Amino acid sequence: MSPPTQDPKRLRRRRIEAGLNKRELAASAGIHPSYVTWLERGDRGASPRVLKRLAEALHCQIGDLMPPEPTDEAGAV
Repeated sequence: MSPPTQDPKRLRRRRIEAGLNKRELAASAGIHPSYVTWLERGDRGASPRVLKRLAEALHCQIGDLMPPEPTDEAGAV
């Protein structure tokens, strides 16, 4: 099992905001509905190709599905 590359919570939020259920997103992205479930649970990581398809289906950027950038607390005063 590969670690998730996408942020499961962001993926799920984008899907819900788009008004899609898992089957609809899967059909639009050309993947199996079970794969969407695995991605949203963080059980699997999406390949760059699948991330691109998901972003297109959700009308967003790939970066919108990725984990947020870590903040650098060391430089803060």
